[in-house]
Amino acid sequence: MTSPMDRLKSKITKEVLWVYILRLLKERPMYAYELKQRIKEAFDFEPATVSSYVVLYKLEKDGYVTTEWQESGTGKPSRKYYKLTPAGERLLEDGLGFLEETLKKLKG
Repeated sequence: MTSPMDRLKSKITKEVLWVYILRLLKERPMYAYELKQRIKEAFDFEPATVSSYVVLYKLEKDGYVTTEWQESGTGKPSRKYYKLTPAGERLLEDGLGFLEETLKKLKG
């Protein structure tokens, strides 16, 4: 059986993965595997690869990110880079604002 803290950590990370992805894309465009690695470095959890791709696909479909293929100068395959759109920036700010307000209410 999982503890309440384990469930909280799961809900606030895996189930709102889009917030972490948009936050990192605010820094610069990245490809999917790079995003997954940066999430681990910056936020100390590792999302499932499939989850990352599903979230990125949905963010692209909904207009929060765009994609661009970039050729590698070293002979490696091209990579699909994800870039934050203005709508994605607004969504990130709204999401962060909601989390901040929730924390304020919880802290009393």
